[in-house]
Amino acid sequence: MPITINGSGTVTGISAGGLPDDCITTAEIAANAVTTAKLGSAEQSGLCKAWVNFSGIGTVAIRASYNVSSITDNGTGDYTVNFTTAMVDANYACFALSHFAEDATNPAGMAISIARQTGAYTASSVRVSAFATSSTAQYDQTRVCVAIFR
Repeated sequence: MPITINGSGTVTGISAGGLPDDCITTAEIAANAVTTAKLGSAEQSGLCKAWVNFSGIGTVAIRASYNVSSITDNGTGDYTVNFTTAMVDANYACFALSHFAEDATNPAGMAISIARQTGAYTASSVRVSAFATSSTAQYDQTRVCVAIFR
């Protein structure tokens, strides 16, 4: 096939990696055209399916999130993260971390504390509890971060 360059600057007759002409459109390579639907299953399985950064003190408040509709405050240091779109099943990995600021109860100052998944996983939510590093008691936390991978 001959290579042709016309007056508009269009090049025809070239194939990249064995792809025939016109098999990829301009829209497919345009900005923001990559979606999870266009990724293979191996690539999709490595993506974070939900994450949230929220304040767990007083009235819980989401600072930023992806695929999280709300946080339920179940009591001191006990939260449920509710997914906007449910997972395909409950076989996901949950990672959680929190920290607290200095106050009369936690005089050590800002420190990393532990948040861990508690209770049964469900496809629509996960329950996490937050603990101070020096205690087995649950504490409301200044910042709680949870990430879900499936």
